[in-house]
Amino acid sequence: MKIQPSILIIYTGGTIGMQRDENGTLIPFDFNSIEKEFPAVRHLHVNIDVVKMTPIDSSNVTPQLWTELAHTIQINYENYDGFVILHGTDTMSYTASALSFMFENLAKPVVFTGSQIPMGIMRTDGRENLITAIEIAAAQRNGYPIVPEVCLYFQNKLFRANRTSKLSAEALNAFDSRNYPPLAEVGVNINYNTAYIHYTKGWFEGEFKPEPLEVTDGFDTNVVILKIFPGISEITLKAVLSVEGLRGVILETFGTGNAPTADWFIKLLEQTIERGITVVNVTQCVGGGVAMDLYETGKRLQQAGVLSGHDMTTEAAVTKLMLQLGNNTQKESVVKGMLESKSGEFGS
Repeated sequence: MKIQPSILIIYTGGTIGMQRDENGTLIPFDFNSIEKEFPAVRHLHVNIDVVKMTPIDSSNVTPQLWTELAHTIQINYENYDGFVILHGTDTMSYTASALSFMFENLAKPVVFTGSQIPMGIMRTDGRENLITAIEIAAAQRNGYPIVPEVCLYFQNKLFRANRTSKLSAEALNAFDSRNYPPLAEVGVNINYNTAYIHYTKGWFEGEFKPEPLEVTDGFDTNVVILKIFPGISEITLKAVLSVEGLRGVILETFGTGNAPTADWFIKLLEQTIERGITVVNVTQCVGGGVAMDLYETGKRLQQAGVLSGHDMTTEAAVTKLMLQLGNNTQKESVVKGMLESKSGEFGS
C-alpha cells in the first residue's frame, strides 16, 4: 500500500487566513479544519498537519520571523515530505527569499502562498492557491520531490522564491518573476518546467542521498535600500550614507545599472566603500539586470567599488546582504558571498 505524502502547513497570518463570521466581521480562519472547509483537499490523498504561528500583518515581518520559520521547518523536516507557508502578500517575496538563503541541503519543497481576497469571501483566490500549493508540495516522481526548493505559488504559476516580486496591489496575479521562467504553470494539469528547477545530479535515478537540513541564521539589519532619482541631492545622499552603524547599501539604479557621474556622487560612494560598507547595485526596473561595464555611468560605479547585483530582485539582494553581513565580520567574505549565486538568485 502506497504511503500518502505528509505536508505541514505553517500559517503566519495574512489575508488568506481571514473569514467572515455570522456578523460579517473578518476573523481568523481555522486551518485545522481544512478538510472540512475544503472537501477537495481529501482528493489529494495527502496527510496534512498545521502549525499556527502568532498571526501578524506581513508589514510587521522582521528577520525574527524568518528565523522562526526556518527552524520550524528544520525541526519538522524529517517528518514531512513538503511544507506550505501561508503568508501575507506584501512582504512574502522578502520572507521567501530569506529562507532560500538560510537553508543548506534543502531537498524538499517549501511552497509559499497567500491570497489577495480573504479565504472566507466567495470570490477568494486563496482556495485555489492553497489547494494547488499543497499538491505541488506533495508532488513526487520516483519517490523524489519534483520541486525541491523554496518557491512561491500564486494564481496559476509557481516561481523560484528569490526571483519574485509583488507587482500589483489589486490583481489576482499579484506576483511575477521577470528574470526567470516559472517552475510550473497550472491549468487543467500542473506542467512542471523541470529544466528550470534545481536538481542535484542523479535526483530521480535514486543516486542522491540527502544530508541533514542545516539553517544559517543571524541577520544584520544595518542596511539601507537607496533608490536613485533625478535631482537627488548631495546632502540627501550624504545623510543616508552617514547613518551610524551602516554596513550595507542596496543601490537601486537606472536601467542597466546607471547612476549620476557627478564628482560629488562618485566621491561619496568611494568614501562609503572605503569605510568598509558593502554597496550592491541592482536595477530599479521590474525586469532585467545591471551590466556595469556597458555604459560610462556604470563603469564609474564599478571603479568606485560598487558590486554588481546582476539580475537580482531588490528583495533577494537585501535579504542576502543582511544574512552575509550577519555571518561575516570580514568584508572580503561578504563580497565573495554576494558575488556567488547561492540559490539561483541570479544568472541563467
